[in-house]
Amino acid sequence: MSREIVVIDYHKGNLKSVERGLVEAGASARITDDPSAIAGAAGLVLPGVGSFADAMNYLRGSGQADQISLAIRKGIPFLGICLGLQLLLDEGDEGADPDALAPIPGLGVIGGTCARIESRRLKVPHVGWDTIDINERGRSCPLLTGVDEGATMYFTHSYAAADDIDADAVCARTHYGRSFASVVWRDNVFACQFHPEKSSRSGLRILENFTSLVAGGR
Repeated sequence: MSREIVVIDYHKGNLKSVERGLVEAGASARITDDPSAIAGAAGLVLPGVGSFADAMNYLRGSGQADQISLAIRKGIPFLGICLGLQLLLDEGDEGADPDALAPIPGLGVIGGTCARIESRRLKVPHVGWDTIDINERGRSCPLLTGVDEGATMYFTHSYAAADDIDADAVCARTHYGRSFASVVWRDNVFACQFHPEKSSRSGLRILENFTSLVAGGR
């Protein structure tokens, strides 16, 4: 059986840095927008930057959303990065039609909504290095094995999970404008709001941990 990790291309952001990060972590990885490749992958990574609405429109229109949901139900290890975390939630309003007065449905893997970070004092988007506060659940999260409490990660985003996110899925939080979930975990689904591929040694450790999970090492 192939142990290849598929980086899902839904035409949002530069995916080559994610692929390079996975390869550096010891993975066999490739980028594809072919929905049929998702079902045959040993592991899946959903990265990206951009609008929640545009991303979900492409995922659903291309058939990728159905294949992602099926793969998650089958227990295939899944890692969401940045927008890839947000899309796991029930809904988000970024890019929604203001006249529709309704948010955009997400993948619905983790309960909660995606909302804009609002701050009068701090600049939004939140761009640069910031720390993650790992909670008790996070200390048992396989994705965070060997990652220090207070580790510094690289962020670039204006939206994040809101306070209504399922509390039992949250492994770490970051505080910028408000407190938001920066690492989540449920069963075979992991996600981080920051970019591990841009987060130096701590980020590489996260990618190594995910690669190990895909290979059956943990």
